[in-house]
Amino acid sequence: MVSLDEYVKGILKQVLDSYQILLELEDKPGALKIIKNELLKINGFLRVIVKKINSSNIQSDSFVNLSKRSKYYLESYEFKREIDTISNLYSTDPNRLKNIRLKIIEPLQDKKLIETIETIFNMK
Repeated sequence: MVSLDEYVKGILKQVLDSYQILLELEDKPGALKIIKNELLKINGFLRVIVKKINSSNIQSDSFVNLSKRSKYYLESYEFKREIDTISNLYSTDPNRLKNIRLKIIEPLQDKKLIETIETIFNMK
């Protein structure tokens, strides 16, 4: 049976993978679909993490901190409207693609969410 720590780390790995894809993505036609998919993955995985940590009554400071930061991100940042606008008008404009990609990356770094995820993922 997989422990809760291992389960959460598996999900965190997937968040980090999607984050890395966003960091390395080239801003060219077709990138918007990848951005949208990776954003959906990140949001979904963060929702799972929040739900799992809150329902398990985990008292670990690092997990509680992760839950708070993830919940803040989910409640504070929404990119659907911007992505929809870009997809209709500017899906091949490299500058617009770069802008939306950076707008998504920045809040993940805000409040040290990615740093917290990396710290927990690298704990032994």
